[in-house]
Order: sequence, then structure tokens, then C-alpha cells
Amino acid sequence: MSNQTRQIVQDSLNALLKDSAFLPELKEEARETAFTSLGAILSTPNHVHKSFLRIALENGSVVRIPAFRVQHNNALGPYKGGIRFHESVNEDEVINLASLMTLKNALHDVPYGGGKGGIILDPRSFTEKDLHLICKKYVQYFSDIIGPDKDIPAPDVGSGEREMDWMMAEYKSIRPGQPYKGSFTGKSVVNGGSLGRREATGKGVYFTFRYMLHDFMRDQRKFLSGASNDNIFAKAALQYENRPLKIAVQGFGNVGSVAALEAYQCQYLENKVVAVSDRNVTLFNSDGLDIPALVRFSSLYKGDLPTTDEQLMEAGVKAEIQDRSKVLYLDVDVLILAALEDQIHLDNMDKIKAGIIVEGANAPVTSEADQYLSDKGVIIVPDILANAGGVIVSYFEWMQGRETQFYSESEVYELLYKKMKTTMDTILPAFFGDPFPLRQNCYIHSVMKLSTVLFRQGKLY
Repeated sequence: MSNQTRQIVQDSLNALLKDSAFLPELKEEARETAFTSLGAILSTPNHVHKSFLRIALENGSVVRIPAFRVQHNNALGPYKGGIRFHESVNEDEVINLASLMTLKNALHDVPYGGGKGGIILDPRSFTEKDLHLICKKYVQYFSDIIGPDKDIPAPDVGSGEREMDWMMAEYKSIRPGQPYKGSFTGKSVVNGGSLGRREATGKGVYFTFRYMLHDFMRDQRKFLSGASNDNIFAKAALQYENRPLKIAVQGFGNVGSVAALEAYQCQYLENKVVAVSDRNVTLFNSDGLDIPALVRFSSLYKGDLPTTDEQLMEAGVKAEIQDRSKVLYLDVDVLILAALEDQIHLDNMDKIKAGIIVEGANAPVTSEADQYLSDKGVIIVPDILANAGGVIVSYFEWMQGRETQFYSESEVYELLYKKMKTTMDTILPAFFGDPFPLRQNCYIHSVMKLSTVLFRQGKLY
């Protein structure tokens, strides 16, 4: 677990320790002992599995690729979390991501624990046959610890439905005659995947922002603008009411491209997506970018955005080509972070101009930057709130596989929004009514749920 996550969990426990209405059965020394136990349980994973996958590549060479599966906590249900294919993967990162999954599932009342996987590689550097073998080997090496009722992997950065299909097929061959549909989620629809799964995270990212600035603002206008409400975040949110909003999106993969498209098509807020970026470039147009055209172009070029004037002309898009990092520092109202971790940090936090940051990626804002920006009244919609659409729809997929009855795409999105709305309606009144940033409010709610369950299960003694 990262220092940032560990500190926020501990701060949440400290606040709950002082709240005598929370777990009132625990008193005095017994209470101190139980909360010390909670700190130890939530700050460490249950299991860290590591292996080196031996792969005979198509070019004739043999490599050994480090791979991980971390199982953080399963008090609420089977471990659940994606498998990241990226060259920056490391053990500490996977442990932190697994702990975030535990907190995310608790926040949204999804009956899963937290897990995460990772393989240290750049998937663009391998052939399709190589990747297929890597996926099979991952399942072979970790088959004893994964399964529909034990640990259920899903896609993450660098992986998608193709990889999940391959992995499920290998799990089925290793476990003949046993249930296998729920062994992996994020699969293709033909292999038992759910309609809408690929778009779910991006849609959920935009929905959290839209719900806060439209639905909640409309219904709670009197509360937010009341004379007694001196909350800096309530005042900040009111500044964005009923005016055009300029949005920048960092990352144009499954999450960023879908969030950008949702913003472009939104009928509730007057959005203008003025910038998007990927690993190569930032594209900027103060009048707004043609997001559908960029989505079409990226689908033809392995997910990449146009990088030259000729490619912009081919895409039919008007934009300025800028350095990929420039997207972070533009004078916009909203910045959606849908790339990787640690994008806003101690060295660049003072350059951020956006008044609202939405974390589509996991942990894109470091603890120092989070504190600095929150103190300035910047609203940061944290990862465990904003990007839970993927795991929520993964849960729907898991349930559909067990029941062999499947939802339409519109039904999936309706259920997703209903689930996320329930969470927002629980969290936002506290956020706009007390001095804690939104991240802290979310963590307190998650830790409350986990603490209560662990106490009832007798695991704090």
C-alpha cells in the first residue's frame, strides 16, 4: 500500500475511533485494540503471489517475464481486480492497486474484495501469438488461486477482452467440468461478457462529474448556497453552475476516449472538450474538438491520436499539436485524468489551473498534490469514486454468467448509473457540508463498511 493510501486509511480510522456512535460495542481499551487491528489488516495484503513466466517467443528466443497477483482483502467477497500489462508494473504498485480495489468495492457496496494483477511488459513489443502464450502461462502459473468464487481477474491498462477470452479458455481447459464463465470478467460478449463492459469505466467517470454538477446541484441548490454553508468546495462548485465548461482529457484509451465522448454528447451540461492527449501528443482547440472523429481515427491506428497535420487532415479534425504533457497545464475548468499514476505531483502541482479534477486512472494525483490542490478549493473526484464503473459492470457480468441471463446494453447502463447515484447521494452531502476533501469522505465510508464487516466476522481480536 502506498504511503498516501495508508495515511488516508489511518486518518479515516482515527476519525472513526473518536466517533462513539460507530461500533458502540467497542469501548476503551477494547476499542483501541480493535482499531489497531483494523490498521494492520487494511494496510497490508493477505497474499502477494509472484512468478516468472517462461515464454518461448515467436522469434525463437526464450524470456522470463515477471508477473504478479496480489490479494488484498476478501472480507466482502471474492478478490477482484484487473491484470495490468505495462512495462512500469512493479510489486508495490500492484499492492497499492489491490488495496484501492478493496476500498472501491466497499464504497460502492459491491460484494467483492480487492485484488490486482500485473505483468511487466510492453504489449506493443510482442506478437499476437506471443501475447496469447503469455496469457495462457499467467493462468497456468496462478490457476490455484483464481476462480469464480476465489479471485476474479479483469482487464486493466494494456489488456482487454481479447486477453480475458484467452485466459478464460485456458482456465476452462485446466479445470474441465467446473464452472468457468465467472473466472474472468471483461470478456467479449460472445464469450459471456456483458454488453457495455468496455465503456463502463469511462461512462462512470463522466457520470460522477455530471451528477455532481447537474443533478445534485439542481436538487441541493438551497443547501449548497445557504448562508451557513461556508464549505470551500460548495463555493467552488457553485462557480461552475449554468456556464459553459472547458474540459481536457489526459489519456485516450478505453477510459479517456469514452469519457470525452460522453462529455461531447452530454445534453445536461454545456461541455466543450478543448484538449485530449495520449502517449504521443496533446491536441488542443479552444472551440472544441471533434471527439467522434478522433475516436474513429484512433480505432484505425491502434488507439493513437493524430500526430501530424496530415493525420489531422485525414481525421477531419482541426487542432493544434502540442507536447503530450501540456494537457495537464491548460486553462480549463475540468481535467479528467485517464492515463497512469502520479501525473500530478510535487514538481508540477502549482501549474494546474483546472478547478475540478476527475480521476479516471488509479492514483494519478500524489498525496502532496492532493493536499495542495484541495487547500486551494480544487474539487478532486477520487479514483475509488469516479472509476468504479468497470468493477460494477464486472459484477453484473459475473452475475449474468452465473444466472445465464443477460442484460441489454441500456439495462447495464441503467443499473450502473443507479449504483453510482446511490453512492454519490451518500457521499456528496457530507463532502459539501464538512471540511474534508471528497477523497477523505470516500475513504471514511469505505473504512466504515470494512470495519463493521471485519468486526462482525470476529477478525479484530
